[in-house]
Amino acid sequence: MNDTEAPAPRDYRGTVFLPQTAFPMKGDLPKREPDWLKRWEGLGLWSRLREQSKDRPSFILHDGPPYANGPLHIGHALNKILKDVINRAAQMAGHDADYVPGWDCHGLPIEWKVEEEYRDPKGKYQGGRKKDDVPVLEFRAECRAYATRWLDVQREEFKRLGVFGDWAGRYATMDFPSEATIVGEIGKFLMNGSLYRGLRPVMWSPVEKTALAEAEIEYHDHVSPTLWARFRLVKAGAEDLAGASVVIWTTTPWTIPGNRAVAYGAEIDYALVHVEGVAEGSYLVPGERLLVALPLLPQFEKDAKLGAHTVVRVLKGEELKGAVAAHPLRGAGYDFDVPLLPGDFVTTEAGTGFVHIAPSHGEDDFNLGRENGLPVPETVNDDGTFTLQAPGFTGLHVFKAHDAVYAACEAAGTLVAKGKLTHSYPHSWRSKKPVIFRATPQWFIAMDDANAIREKALAAIDATQFVPDQGRNRIGSMVAARPDWCISRQRAWGVPIAVFVDRRTGQPLRDPAVMDRIVDAFRTEGADAWYQPGAAARFLGPGRDPAEYEQVMDIVDVWFESGSTHAFVLRDRGMPFPADLYLEGSDQHRGWFHSSLLESVGTNGVAPFKAVLTHGFVLDESGRKMSKSLGNVTAPQEVMQQYGADILRLWVMNSDTAEDLRIGKEILKQQAELYRRLRNTLRWLLGNLAGFDEAERVPHAELPELERWVLHRLTELDAKLRKAAKDYDWTGVYPEIHAFCSTDLSAFYFDIRKDSLYCDAADSHRRRSARTVLDVLHRCLCAWLAPVLVFTAEEAWLARFPDDDDSIHLHDFPVLPGEWRDEALAERWAALRARRAEATGLLEELRRSGEIGSSLQASVAVPEAAGFDTGFWEEILIVSRVEQVPAEGFTATKAPGAKCDRCWRVLEEVGQSAAHPTLCRRCEAVVAGQ
Repeated sequence: MNDTEAPAPRDYRGTVFLPQTAFPMKGDLPKREPDWLKRWEGLGLWSRLREQSKDRPSFILHDGPPYANGPLHIGHALNKILKDVINRAAQMAGHDADYVPGWDCHGLPIEWKVEEEYRDPKGKYQGGRKKDDVPVLEFRAECRAYATRWLDVQREEFKRLGVFGDWAGRYATMDFPSEATIVGEIGKFLMNGSLYRGLRPVMWSPVEKTALAEAEIEYHDHVSPTLWARFRLVKAGAEDLAGASVVIWTTTPWTIPGNRAVAYGAEIDYALVHVEGVAEGSYLVPGERLLVALPLLPQFEKDAKLGAHTVVRVLKGEELKGAVAAHPLRGAGYDFDVPLLPGDFVTTEAGTGFVHIAPSHGEDDFNLGRENGLPVPETVNDDGTFTLQAPGFTGLHVFKAHDAVYAACEAAGTLVAKGKLTHSYPHSWRSKKPVIFRATPQWFIAMDDANAIREKALAAIDATQFVPDQGRNRIGSMVAARPDWCISRQRAWGVPIAVFVDRRTGQPLRDPAVMDRIVDAFRTEGADAWYQPGAAARFLGPGRDPAEYEQVMDIVDVWFESGSTHAFVLRDRGMPFPADLYLEGSDQHRGWFHSSLLESVGTNGVAPFKAVLTHGFVLDESGRKMSKSLGNVTAPQEVMQQYGADILRLWVMNSDTAEDLRIGKEILKQQAELYRRLRNTLRWLLGNLAGFDEAERVPHAELPELERWVLHRLTELDAKLRKAAKDYDWTGVYPEIHAFCSTDLSAFYFDIRKDSLYCDAADSHRRRSARTVLDVLHRCLCAWLAPVLVFTAEEAWLARFPDDDDSIHLHDFPVLPGEWRDEALAERWAALRARRAEATGLLEELRRSGEIGSSLQASVAVPEAAGFDTGFWEEILIVSRVEQVPAEGFTATKAPGAKCDRCWRVLEEVGQSAAHPTLCRRCEAVVAGQ
C-alpha cells in the first residue's frame, strides 16, 4: 500500500443509536399467555389489588351468571371480556373494582342432561332408568355433580381469557348459602302477601312437563292447522239472527274441547250472509245464514269456498250482546251453552272477526272468562294429552288432535273449512319444541297488589342509566304489560318453593318461625333438606300436624334464583348495594335484568343496579347466526389456541358492542394485523428508550412544539378513556388509540424523530425531548392497553421496568398535567399537517418516477407564508434541504450534494471534513464526541 492510496471507508453503524430491546417482534401469545397467568397467581395479584384499594371508592359490576352446562361459546367470551375491560378500567381509574364471578346451576337443561344419562341404555345405568324411578335426592346429587364439573371447566376457560376476578370466592346458585338466601327471598314475598297460588294459563312445555317464563321462550316458524267452525245461535236479540251461525277461525283446533264462549268486537261491522251457492268441496250449505266480519268477508269467501250469497244486513257487534250459541260439538259431550261476549282484543286483521274463547288456553281468554264467571276446565294433562274433561279426545296429544277435531266437527255439521298456516309460534328455547297455553295451579308474585311491584319497578327504570338508552323503553314496555310473575316449575333440580298450604283453607302458611327454620337448614344442608324424610314435621315444628298441610314440591323459576343473586352476592358478602352496573346481552331485558329488577323491588323497594349496559349477539362474517350445521361456529378455545386471548379481547373492543358483532377467519386475521401494529409501536418505544433516565427529562415548557403537540394528543385520548370508564360506553375508544399509534405516531411523529433519535448526540436537546415524550407514551400506552391487551401490556411494562414484584395491573392510569392541553397548538398543527401532506404528495410523485428513492434525497421549496424556519421544515418533511421561496405552493426536486454515510441525508457539506469525509457536519461532531 503506498502513501497516496485513499483510506478504507469507515463503518459508522456502531455510532448510531439504533433501537435496543428484548421485547420480541412476534407476540407468540398462545405460548406465553399461560405463563403470565401463572405469574399473576404467584404474585397473589387479585388479593394485592383488593388490599391496596380498600380505601378507594368502590365500583361493583355484578356478574350475571352464565349457565353451567358445556364449554364456553363465543358469546360467553364477548360478555366476560367486556365485563373485564370495564372492571379493569374502573380499577385503573381509581376505584376498588371488586368482581365476584358466578354461575347459574339449577334448572331444566341440566336436569334434562341427567335424565338422558339415566335413560341411555349404554350410559352409566346399564339398561336405563326412568327419572320417576330414581329417588329425588339421588337425582339431585347427579345434577349437582354435573353442574360442578362444567362450572370448573368454564372457570378455567374464563381465566384463560384473561378475565380477572375473585375466582376462589366465586358464587353459584347451588351453593348452600345461596339456596338459603333464595328460599329466604321467596319467604319475603310469602310474608308480605304478594306470593299466591292461582289458576291461570301459563306457557307450558308438554315435552318438559313444566311451566315456562317468557324469557325461556323463543319464536320460530311453525305450521299450524287452521279451523273455521260454526257456533249456531240458540238465542239472539234480533229475530233474523236466531238460527244463524257465528263462524270462528283458530290456529289451535285442539282448544275446541276447552271452548266456553265466543268473543266479538262491539264496534266491528258484521255481515249477516245468506248462502245461496257453494264451490266444490265446500262444507257450507246453501240456505244457511252466517255471521262474519264485513271487512273479512272477501277472504272468507275464498277460505270457505263460498259461492253466490247475499248480505242480508250489516250490524254492529254490540247487537250480539246477550246472544248464546251451541258448542260446535254439542251432542258429543259438550251440551252446554256458549255465551257471546264483547272483547276489546278482537280485531279484523285475520280470520272472521269472532274469537273462540277457551279460558284454560289463553291470556285474553282467561281474563274474559274470569270477568264473566266462565268455568276453567282442565282439558289437558302435563304431557299434552287430553283429560277426561275433553270427551271424545281423552288420551290424544294436542299436537296430533286436529284431524280428530276436524272429524268431530264434520260429524256435528259444524265444520266450515280447514287449512294450514305458517306463522311465528312460541317454542321452548331448551327443547326447541312448541309450547301451549295451559291453565294450571301455579305460584305467582302479584304485580299490582299493595306491594305495587309494577309501579315501583317502572319508577326504578326511570332512575336507571341505560347504555344504550333505548334499553329503557324496551324493559319499561315489558314491565308495563307483563302479567303476574309465575315462579313455580314442576321439576326436581332447583330450590323448592318451601311453602306449606293449609288443606282446610287452601291458604299458604305465613309463619316467620317456620321460614326461619327452613332458611337455617338450607344454609348448612342445602335445599336437599326439603326432600328429606320427616321434613314437614321438622319445619312445621311442634303443635302442627303435617297431615293438615300440603308440602309444596314445585321448584322456583331459575329466573327468580338468578334475580336473587344481588341478595347473596352483594348483601350477604357486605358489598355495596345497589350495584353500579349490570351488563349482559340485549335479550336480558326480558331475562336477568327483568327478574332482578322485580325481585329486588319486591324485597328492597329499589332496583339492584344503578346502570344497565347491553351488548349485541355474535354472528359469522356474513351476518348469519352461528350453528354447527352451517359450520360457521367460531369457538373461543380455537381462537386462543391459534392467536391468543389478547386477539380475542382486541376484537371485542374494536367492535361496536351495542350492535351485533361479526367474527370469522378473515376478521380475526384483521385483528391480528391490528395487534401487530400496536405491538410494533410498543417495541419501537422500548427500543428507543434503552438507557433512558430522569436526568434526560426535559421540562414541558422547554419541549419543541412537535413534542408538545404529542402530549396534547395524549390528553385528548386520556379524556376519552376516562369518559368511557365513567359512562361505560367504549365505542370507538380503542380504534382511536390504534389510529393514534398508526397515524399520529408511526406514520408521523416516529418517522420525523427517527433521525434525531438515531443520529443526534446523546445529550442533544432535540433527542432528549423526544425521549422524554417516548417515556410518557410508553407509560400511557401500557396503562391504556392494560384493560384490553392484558398479557401484552404486562410484557411491555416489565420489558422496561423488570421487577419480580410488580405488574402494570397494580398501577392506575397516569394522571396527565392540565398544562399539556393546548387547543391552539392542536389547531395550528392540524393546519400544518395539511400543508405537509401537499409536500409529501410531491415527494411521492418523485419516488414513483424513479428520480429519488427516499425523501432524504429530495429538496423542497417551501412558501415563505408557511411559517417556521427551514430546519423545522426539513425535520417534518424528512428531506435533506429546504429553501423558503415567495411562491404560493410547494415544489420538490432532487437534492444536490452527497449522501452522509451515517444519517443518509444528502448535503453539499458532505466531503468537507478531512477526518470524516463521508459525514455531514452534525454526524462528524457526534462521532468526534463519542
